[in-house]
Amino acid sequence: MALFHRKRTADTATPADTATAAVLPADPALEALTGDYTIDPAHSSIGFTVRHAMVTNVRGAFGDYAGTLHLDGAEPSRSTASLDVKIASIDTGIADRDGHLRSADFFDAEAFPLMTFRSTAAERVDGDRYRITGDLTLRDVTKPLTIDLEFHGAATDVYGAERVGFEGSAEILRSDWGLTWNAALETGGVMVSDKVKLTFDISAVKAAPQV
Repeated sequence: MALFHRKRTADTATPADTATAAVLPADPALEALTGDYTIDPAHSSIGFTVRHAMVTNVRGAFGDYAGTLHLDGAEPSRSTASLDVKIASIDTGIADRDGHLRSADFFDAEAFPLMTFRSTAAERVDGDRYRITGDLTLRDVTKPLTIDLEFHGAATDVYGAERVGFEGSAEILRSDWGLTWNAALETGGVMVSDKVKLTFDISAVKAAPQV
């Protein structure tokens, strides 16, 4: 199911289409998705992967976060996303490492307790693939972030809640947000890579219409 209107490409458009930049009629099923949604942490995950010691990956996740979506099925460019992540909830499975990540060497969770994302634009790439761009704020540094997403569809769960699902990822350089700590290896290279892959597996519940 596509979330965005499908524009006719240049190789299939008729002259009239080209002249008027015609867009296919809105799909009623997509328009029905329009509304406000709350991210469900119990059925979502926000994680990361970073190269460690040049030879393996360390994976982790944040366990405490809150977010909202506004989906506009008739005009998808008006869709928005907002996310607040509590840095102290970081979990890589090793307590000592998590403590180091919370320290001033990395996230400095005491001074900068939140990582936030606020969307500024959304677009359809093709099929069920989309792209959302926004501002990621971390350690009081705000820089643009682009997340590639796949829309998994919409369904009503056994409790009658309307849900939508997305899976996405993005790559950043942690140094862009001031996370520069590292240690040199005797064999060459460094302990922690600058590149970090962020992953998002999102289930969001539609808010009930206000009476």
